[in-house]
Amino acid sequence: MVNRRRTAILRLATHARETGLDVATGVLQQDEGGRWQLGSRDLLDWIGEHEGEELVLVVGSLADDRPVDVRTCGTCGRDYQDVECPTCRGNRMRLRGY
Repeated sequence: MVNRRRTAILRLATHARETGLDVATGVLQQDEGGRWQLGSRDLLDWIGEHEGEELVLVVGSLADDRPVDVRTCGTCGRDYQDVECPTCRGNRMRLRGY
């Protein structure tokens, strides 16, 4: 069975990248010097690039296996289990020529 929460988290990251946001993914670990790494990125350096800015930091564990709630789209009325309604997203993409 597909882990829908993992899929939703990865789609959220994809949407963030598509809108030009800075996204980092990977295994979180602390090196011998005590610095935190996410994949190959040093987290202190990465966060330091945004010093003085108001940020939203979202953390999602891909190992999270809680069920994803079914939501109803306010536009088309279809049920979905994703970041946004896939039917309306597909229509927007098609109409905008992507």
